[in-house]
Amino acid sequence: MPQTIRTLMVVGAGQMGSGIAQVAAEAGLQVVLNDVTQAFAEKGLSTIQRNLSRNVEKGRMTVADKDAVLGRIRLSTDLADASGCDMAIEAATENMEVKTRIFRALDSHLPEGAVLASNTSSLPITELAAVTDRPAQVIGMHFMNPVPVMKLVEIIRGLATSDEVYETVRSLAEQMGKVGVEVNDFPGFVSNRVLMPMINEAIYCVYEGVASPEAIDTVMKLGMNHPMGPLTLADFIGLDTCLAIMEVLYEGFGDSKYRPCPLLRKYVKAGWLGKKSGRGFYVYE
Repeated sequence: MPQTIRTLMVVGAGQMGSGIAQVAAEAGLQVVLNDVTQAFAEKGLSTIQRNLSRNVEKGRMTVADKDAVLGRIRLSTDLADASGCDMAIEAATENMEVKTRIFRALDSHLPEGAVLASNTSSLPITELAAVTDRPAQVIGMHFMNPVPVMKLVEIIRGLATSDEVYETVRSLAEQMGKVGVEVNDFPGFVSNRVLMPMINEAIYCVYEGVASPEAIDTVMKLGMNHPMGPLTLADFIGLDTCLAIMEVLYEGFGDSKYRPCPLLRKYVKAGWLGKKSGRGFYVYE
């Protein structure tokens, strides 16, 4: 029988974490939004407030609805607050060391039987599960960015993930208005295994002087009906994140087709990380 999740901790109040907290609170869950400092947690909450205010302005929700959603979110800077939760979703930086440290702490604080999920976009769920005493209750729940808008959640089963935990998370995704797709634990899962080599290939086209970034994006938008060109998308995701995922694919499969383009490495070393740093393949004001 799938569990009913009523109280959820989200660890990491950045772009992804605040989005997950928002859709969870909108779905009626009590949410504990955790980050390392109060300032980071508050920044995540103000993002949620901004999103909800926009929904009120556009007539998608009432002021009372907005207040009710915000009333279901409380902030935390202590992972011990997970002790009152049915589930935790980790949405910290894409770094195995950071994630395993969080997983160990959450495993020690979460009640027995609680589900422990990661929003990782490429790191192995089985490896994260191995640092806990509850590998059967560990699962991947990979949301897409921006979380409040995108319908997909990749639900990644680790080697030991139980059927009951999979069903629990699938119905939770549905409750959040998402479509859950079952994926097994391989590097990059499905989304990034298909997407990142395409982005990497687009970067090779710039690197080899095949065409300008604008031209490449136009070909993919008008020729392949993509809503956004791969280089604009890379800038939006963050070139450092793209590089980290390509490294995971390259290391995980040992296949040269996943080798990150030298130009991608160069941009990341230069601090040209895309939209968030003001410059990537395009310049942002």
